[in-house]
Amino acid sequence: MDKTLEQARLYEKAHAADGRQDRPRFHLTPYIGWMNDPNGFSYYKGAYHLFYQYNPYGLCWDSMHWGHAVSTDLLHWDYLPAALAPENDYDSFGVFSGSAAELPDGRQLLLYTGVTKEHDVDTQVQCVAIGDGRDYKKHGANPVIDKKKLPAGYDTSNFRDPKIWKAADGSFCCAAVARRKDGNGAILLYRSADGIRWDYDSVLLQNDGHWGKMWECPDFFELDGKKVVLVSPQDMCADGYRYHPGNGTVCFIGELDAAQKHFAATSDEPVDYGIDFYAPQTVRAPDGRTILIGWMQNWDTVPLSDRGSRNWFGQMCLPREISIRNGKLHQLPVRELERFRSGTQSLAQLVFDGCFSSEKIRGRCIDMELSVRPEDKDAFRSFSINLAENGTNKIVLAYNPRERLLSLDRSWSGTRRLACNTCACPLSGGDEVRLRIIMDTYSIEVFVNGGEQVLTCTFYTDAAAQGISFHSDGAVRMDVQLYGLYADARAGREAGL
Repeated sequence: MDKTLEQARLYEKAHAADGRQDRPRFHLTPYIGWMNDPNGFSYYKGAYHLFYQYNPYGLCWDSMHWGHAVSTDLLHWDYLPAALAPENDYDSFGVFSGSAAELPDGRQLLLYTGVTKEHDVDTQVQCVAIGDGRDYKKHGANPVIDKKKLPAGYDTSNFRDPKIWKAADGSFCCAAVARRKDGNGAILLYRSADGIRWDYDSVLLQNDGHWGKMWECPDFFELDGKKVVLVSPQDMCADGYRYHPGNGTVCFIGELDAAQKHFAATSDEPVDYGIDFYAPQTVRAPDGRTILIGWMQNWDTVPLSDRGSRNWFGQMCLPREISIRNGKLHQLPVRELERFRSGTQSLAQLVFDGCFSSEKIRGRCIDMELSVRPEDKDAFRSFSINLAENGTNKIVLAYNPRERLLSLDRSWSGTRRLACNTCACPLSGGDEVRLRIIMDTYSIEVFVNGGEQVLTCTFYTDAAAQGISFHSDGAVRMDVQLYGLYADARAGREAGL
C-alpha cells in the first residue's frame, strides 16, 4: 500500500472513537472530514458500493481522496477504509471523480480522474484501479486516457469525471466531460474492450452556451425506453424557474444516433429545483430499478454553511428511484425507506382557514405525505407549512395558487450569512397539490405530485426544533399522514412513537 493511502487509513483509525452523534439517520455523511461528489455508485458482491470525493483531514475541499461505504438497503451505510489517495505522478494533486464496473474475472474496476498541477494549471487524465471491493491497486498503464486521446479543440486542463458502463457485447464505454476552447463543456464518448485500453469514439453531446459553461459529472443510460443524459453545468444563468443561477444538474431526454454516435436531446429539465443538489450518479439495482444519488450541497454556499462543532461536512441526498413518465423525469425516495416508518399520525379531511398546528404533527426525522385543495378557488390565496420550527427558526414551504408556484425558503433557519436561501418550481395539474416531505435532521427533500418535481436543501437549525404548523389564506381541505423515521424500526415502536 502506498504511503499516502496508508496515512489516510491510519488517520481514519485514529478517529474511530470520534462521536457519530449529530448526524442524519439515513443520509450518508463522510466518515470524517469533507465529502462532495458521489463516485463509483455500483452494486458489487451483494451490496451497494458508494465512493465519494473525500478530504479526511478537514472540513473543506482539499487533497481529494476516495472515501468508501457499503450498504444492503441504500439507507444504512457501513464505512470501509479510504479506497484511493493522491500519491502518483499522474494524480498527485487529487483523485477526482469517477465510476466503477465489474470485470469479467469478478474484480471491480474504478475509473477516475487523476490530477496534477503546475504553475496553477491542472492536467487531468483518466486512470484505473482494480480491486476486491475493499482494497484497490492502481494499474501500471495509468493514465489510460490522456491528451493523446483527446479530439482537436480540447485540452487536459478540464477533462474529467468518467462514467463507465458495460455495453451489450461485453465491452466497456465511458463518458467524460471536457472543455472546448470557447469555454463550453462537452461529453466525450470512449470505448474499450477490457477497461484498460481506451479509444476515443465521438462527441456524445456538447453545450451550445445555454446550459452554463463547463460541464461536470456526466451519466448516460437507458430508462423506460428513452436515452437519458445527466450532467452538472457550472455557471448557469436562470431560465425562469427551471434553472437557478450557478451550479445545478440537467436531465436531457432523447435518442442516440447510432451511426453518428451522437445524443440528440428532445427535452431538458432540472433534476432538482432546490438549492442543494449536484453531481448525481445512477446504478441499476438487481431488481431492475434505476437508483440515483447526488451530493446535497451547493458549491456557492460552501464557505457560508455552518459547521458547528461537527467533525463532518457534506451529505448525499436520499437515494431516489427514477423513471420516465409522459416524457418527463419522475423521482421518488427508494421504497426501502418505508420499512423504517413508525408512529403514524393522521389528519383526514381537515378544513381550516388561518393557522393550524397539533402536538401530534411534529418531528425532525419524518416522512410526511400531504394533499391540500381549496374549498373555494376564488377565495384561496396562499398555503404554507412551517417546518423545523421553534418560535425563532423555521423552514417555510409555500404554495401560491395564483401563480401555481411552490417555494422553499430557509431564510429563518438560523443562518448568519447572506446566501441563496430560496428556490421555487411551477406546478402543473389541477387544484390539488400532493407533497411528500422527507426531513432528516439537517435536510429537507420535497417530492411534488408523485415525483414530478423535487426541491432539496440543507439547513442547520438546532435539532431540537421540531415544530410543524400549517397556514392558509382561504379555506383548504387537507389530508396529512406523518411517519417518524427510525434507523432501527423496533426502537421507534418500543418508544411508542
